[in-house]
Amino acid sequence: MKATVEPLEGNKVKLSVEVDETEFDKAVDTALSKIAREVRIPGFRPGKAPRRLLEARMGKAGVRQEAMREALPEYYAEAVRQTAIDAIAPPQIDVTSGDDGGPLSFDAVVEVRPEITLVGYQGLQVTIASPEVTDEDLAHQVHRLRHQSGQLSEATRPAQNGDHLTLNLEGFRAGEADPLLSAQDYLYELGSGSIATDLDERLVGTKPGEVVEFEAPDGEGNPVSFKVLVKDVKEMVLPEVTDDWVGEVSEFDTVAELEGDLRRRMGEVKRAQAAAALREEALKALAELVDAEVPDSLVGAEVERRVRDLVGRIEAQGGNLAQYLEATGKSQDQFLHDITATATDAVRADLALRALADAEGIEVSVEDVEAELAGLAERMEQSPEALRLQLEQVDQMPVVRADIRKSKALAWLVEHVEVVDEAGHPIDRAALEPPEPEPEPEPDAAGPAASSENTIVEEAQ
Repeated sequence: MKATVEPLEGNKVKLSVEVDETEFDKAVDTALSKIAREVRIPGFRPGKAPRRLLEARMGKAGVRQEAMREALPEYYAEAVRQTAIDAIAPPQIDVTSGDDGGPLSFDAVVEVRPEITLVGYQGLQVTIASPEVTDEDLAHQVHRLRHQSGQLSEATRPAQNGDHLTLNLEGFRAGEADPLLSAQDYLYELGSGSIATDLDERLVGTKPGEVVEFEAPDGEGNPVSFKVLVKDVKEMVLPEVTDDWVGEVSEFDTVAELEGDLRRRMGEVKRAQAAAALREEALKALAELVDAEVPDSLVGAEVERRVRDLVGRIEAQGGNLAQYLEATGKSQDQFLHDITATATDAVRADLALRALADAEGIEVSVEDVEAELAGLAERMEQSPEALRLQLEQVDQMPVVRADIRKSKALAWLVEHVEVVDEAGHPIDRAALEPPEPEPEPEPDAAGPAASSENTIVEEAQ
């Protein structure tokens, strides 16, 4: 089989394929064998009718048509492999010769992944939150711990944000009391905004016994009237930060030990968040360099994949898409609009990474593939050899190599972009790395070992 490629307008190519007569005869034989099993001819058992009789009954052209119908997809797939084109949509196939005899020839017009040229990727700069733990971060965390062990006490002043108010709430729709909007002895943290922003503003400065009335829209935009009685106002009294308090609320004995542990743990979290943000922002900045239109076929395939994955997760939890839309408050049109926008961004990022790999000559080694298969096989609890065979049978190894190549391109990008914090100060990449694990202390030679030896000596005596 011979295959040649001719570029067409846009991101399409014409694949011209010629299959010699000897090779196509094998497909004709396969088609005849299938026909013989399916067609009943008097005097012959199924599958035993001679070829000449079958051709006479169906016509030579009919047999060849059946052979083409069965074999064309395989011939096309082989031509794609031979020419290494990156097809992204089903082909339009036109048989140009071979209907009646001789070699089979056909043309396949197919959309291929566009080649993108990135300009300016060497000078990209990304902004992320600093991974440094500030004194303010530490103070905020300590305040949270104090708040958890704080005590509510009657306030001798008007209410202010942070106080806890006991309220009697009455809600009215069109002048009628609505039990669903009413509550007695409702404990409310002022400033939380969990009822209505207008309510918080009106409650600031109130005292026990005062009544506040206001209107606010409900979830559907309809006006609702509220009458709120303030029954009492309590303030949160926080404990002093002392060694005694630390001993009560933690496994540490001193404030310094607690603050040191908080800094360490917050540092681990902030470093992980910063590293993830660096990858996300770097990829977003790279994708913005793609000024070409992304193909609808790629976006459509990505939308289909995302919808299929989402529906699968929802159904695994016993729900359906209609319930999901209702819970998120989205119409079907809004859902499709949002998921299409997300899919478009993902396709643009995919094209950008492929283009970066081309520009930097990033390749995938045999060792890269073996390591990837080993990791996948371990997660799927099967051998790498079995997984490779499965992937080869469904022609998915090129996808595996493409994913590895894109991962290597993203790693290159993360290593080469300029990283700054919100103030524009450079961030050292070493600050994003997890700390080295502390070595385990070696046993004290004069400690447990000596004790064991003494015990043995004592027992011997």
